[in-house]
Amino acid sequence: MTMDETIVQYKEDFDLFPTANDKIEYIFDLGKKHTTLPDEEKNDATFVQGCASAAWLVGECVEGKLLLRGEGTSEMAKGMLTLLLDIFGNRTADEILAFDPVKLHDMGIVELLSPVRQQSLEAFLKMVYSYAQRCKEQSIEGK
Repeated sequence: MTMDETIVQYKEDFDLFPTANDKIEYIFDLGKKHTTLPDEEKNDATFVQGCASAAWLVGECVEGKLLLRGEGTSEMAKGMLTLLLDIFGNRTADEILAFDPVKLHDMGIVELLSPVRQQSLEAFLKMVYSYAQRCKEQSIEGK
């Protein structure tokens, strides 16, 4: 499934919920699938600067694909991380770098986020694109 197809899938899921609260509950439910990181991966380099609650994001380039792992401390952070890792994880650097994050608005949830949480999303995206850029550069160097 492409990144766009994953977003369409989530949009269809979110459209099933009539109210903003129901949609937020769904994000919290996604967080129940949330994984955690080993303590040694939680450091200044992986800390998402500007996130409303403490969150970490690890990016690893394997055979030209960016593998992402993350951990958040609040219910909202866990849910959003689960959702975003599903969209951005295990993609090629080129696919991520070509993706327009404005498309995330198509899901119908970004506007439900408070301004602080929207800043958290921006901080997460900045880190993902930075990891993708490094992954692309590694791939070029490796050729």
